[in-house]
Amino acid sequence: MPDHAAVPTLADRFFREAMSPAFREDPYAYYDRFRGVAPLLRVADTIWFAMGHADVSALLRHPRLSSDESHSTAEKAKGAPKPRSQSMLFMDPPDHTRLRGLVARAFTPRRIEALRSTTEAIAAELIDGLKARGREADLIEAFAYPLPVRVICALLGVPPADEAKFTEWSRAIARGLDPAVLRSPALDAEIDAQRQELRAYLTDLLVARRKAPGDDLLSALAAVDVDGDQISSGEVLALALLLLVAGHETTVNLIGNGTLALLRAPDQLALLRRSPELIAPAVDELLRFDGPVQITQRVVLDDMEAAPGCPVKAGDEILLILGAANRDPAVFADPHRLDVTRDARRHVAFGGGIHHCLGAVLARMEGQIALQALLDRFPTIALAGTPVRRPTFTLRGLETLPVALT
Repeated sequence: MPDHAAVPTLADRFFREAMSPAFREDPYAYYDRFRGVAPLLRVADTIWFAMGHADVSALLRHPRLSSDESHSTAEKAKGAPKPRSQSMLFMDPPDHTRLRGLVARAFTPRRIEALRSTTEAIAAELIDGLKARGREADLIEAFAYPLPVRVICALLGVPPADEAKFTEWSRAIARGLDPAVLRSPALDAEIDAQRQELRAYLTDLLVARRKAPGDDLLSALAAVDVDGDQISSGEVLALALLLLVAGHETTVNLIGNGTLALLRAPDQLALLRRSPELIAPAVDELLRFDGPVQITQRVVLDDMEAAPGCPVKAGDEILLILGAANRDPAVFADPHRLDVTRDARRHVAFGGGIHHCLGAVLARMEGQIALQALLDRFPTIALAGTPVRRPTFTLRGLETLPVALT
């Protein structure tokens, strides 16, 4: 086993720098400083990092790693157990297997494909709004943020008049995905208040949909019944919350990060303009190059060797650094170079195993439509100022992206 004599300071160093402007601008150079030290890098008594593509991919699928944080030593040390989560994101089999199977009956590829024309219409409307603003605009505020929130609202059956509320709730709740060490008690209180507001809103909406079903996902989920097994109201609400954050926030970041990456690689942007058939593979390359989700977590259930030469104990937490895995030179040649012709489908931006992102098809579709709409309607797109990164770690995205459009 590698010598970890210096590890007590490593977690402090990492999390202290994780919110620095330099780290937010380019975490990948920082990841490279720790890559290859060991398959698992111990950063605290019960916390490990996995950064290699092979290790992250294997651990995402490991049967004795849990997504339920209540199993962790750190959570148990807090005393009072947390209520059992009704979100698939934090469930293990057999509960996860049951719920994902039920959800799949409503969240079908056909339903997602039916959103294509809706997404195209929303994108076109937002592009018209961009053109009306004049030559310069903030692409996040005017395009990347409203597009996916309107799509998710259409999917759930949320009235258009309430879309602005969802944007506010989504921004706050996304902060709750960061490690606890990066959050203050005041921020946690704000996140909880916003989450409760959203839950109350969705509860009322679900009651209305049960009384008068519509052609939306919320109504379809409420109607799922497999041999008497139904999705509970609490599970429907948890899924709606998950869709709002995982299905909206990540797509905002895909569009924002992807557009910025292309603006900083003008040869690749020009290639996409000449060869629009590359849009689909380009979205996967953008997900690999600067993914919207940088980290996910698993909890060890048994004492074992999780990777060669790295014994771990039950209750240890392994943070899987997806952003580092997607820049692993052992898998992706010249990984710090954007290449829209690359076959990047081995990226882990959508996770893997039983928790592979349920909305991956929707995210890819939205990303492709968004980029195609921008390229089709604006012959020239250029930076018009300095982009500002959001103060989050787990979700990597932009607060602002000033652009000049002609």
